[in-house]
Amino acid sequence: MPLDRAWLLAHLPHQGSMCLLDAVTDWDGQRIRCIATSHRDAANPLRAHGRLGAACGIEYAAQAMAAHGALLAATDDAPRAGYLASLRGVELHALRLDDIAADLEIEAERLSGDDNTILYGFRVSATGRELLSGRAIVILDAAARDAGHSGDPT
Repeated sequence: MPLDRAWLLAHLPHQGSMCLLDAVTDWDGQRIRCIATSHRDAANPLRAHGRLGAACGIEYAAQAMAAHGALLAATDDAPRAGYLASLRGVELHALRLDDIAADLEIEAERLSGDDNTILYGFRVSATGRELLSGRAIVILDAAARDAGHSGDPT
């Protein structure tokens, strides 16, 4: 059963127009699939100079990863803050997203990781045409982990 935008707004830190996803259409312990229509919105907060560059698809994928984390978390737990620490193998197969008439299909797959560092593969496509893909390392609770290190080795 799809999870709608209301679910996303309740479980992601991204609010208002910065929540780019419309729904989670499928997920399991390793993967998530989402759809989005916000790439066609003239008020999309990621637009620059009237355009939405294809690299902005990375933020769509990051939000899908955050939704996946929220789905895997225990229901009583607050969502853990995650940060993109690294991107690898990013391939752009389009110049922009705002001129794509179809809905975006965002897929993220957990490839490996532990409780604090996760490697995801991601893909953004529309009607079967791949628009961008790559891998991302997500670090969870980085600020909390850094706060525990004073930098003083003694």
